[in-house]
Amino acid sequence: MILMLAIFAGFLYAGGLYMMMRRSMGKLLVGLVLLSHGSNLLIFISGNVDRARPPLVSANAAAGAVADPVPQALVLTAIVISFGVLAFALALVRRAYEVLGTDDLEHMRRAEP
Repeated sequence: MILMLAIFAGFLYAGGLYMMMRRSMGKLLVGLVLLSHGSNLLIFISGNVDRARPPLVSANAAAGAVADPVPQALVLTAIVISFGVLAFALALVRRAYEVLGTDDLEHMRRAEP
């Protein structure tokens, strides 16, 4: 299962990088989202995903019989940070579109405000 999730994280990275190399700012934002999802999945995979081990433990549980909750907490933090970065990038793209009238990077480079 971990190998399958790692391959899927690789596909998310590849798709994100491919979308970020396009000329449209909208596609750049989609690529940013795919990269953040790939990073979240990679952090989650590092926690040794296993259905048999719950992250919540009782007082008498053995140390090796439970999942590590730190990667789960890191993923929650990364989700909040990526949402903030995406909201900021979306505001920048919207403002650039209002000023320049295009979302094409080549036209933005040649346009004068």
